[in-house]
Amino acid sequence: MTEGLESVLRALLTGIGATAVLDIWSLLLKRLFGIPSSDWSMVGRWLGYFPRGRFVHDSIAAAAPISGELAIGWVAHYTTGIAYAGLLVALWGLDWARQPTLLPALIVGLATVAAPFFIMQPGMGAGIAASRTPNPSQARLRSVINHTVFGFGLYIAAVLTATFVPSG
Repeated sequence: MTEGLESVLRALLTGIGATAVLDIWSLLLKRLFGIPSSDWSMVGRWLGYFPRGRFVHDSIAAAAPISGELAIGWVAHYTTGIAYAGLLVALWGLDWARQPTLLPALIVGLATVAAPFFIMQPGMGAGIAASRTPNPSQARLRSVINHTVFGFGLYIAAVLTATFVPSG
């Protein structure tokens, strides 16, 4: 296997695994404490309006539903996780992916909170860093915690991938 193909494979498996860790975390929060999970249909709705030239909404929940929005949202969720894992492997290299350490994964996990704060939340009508939500501080804290969990997920998934995928 070429190093390029190995990097792609490791990023793919790490991204899927890290996103699954985040989803398990969200499921536990919902089941144990009643904390609602992300509604991926709203993300799918937001993305579904892109081909129509609409990128910003006053409230994505008030926008008309689009066909397949839940599937679009879930695919985007996992595709984004894979892309972030690809960024991690691109920045820290194949050697990191073969022998992962925690700090780079946490750095990338925390850095990715910029996307919801400055792209998704404003585009979906929640304002910059959830400033237009009923409790912006709580929404921000949940985003930071979730992206920290994703960072831990990047590390866990990279360790598992390194264990089961041979180098070279």
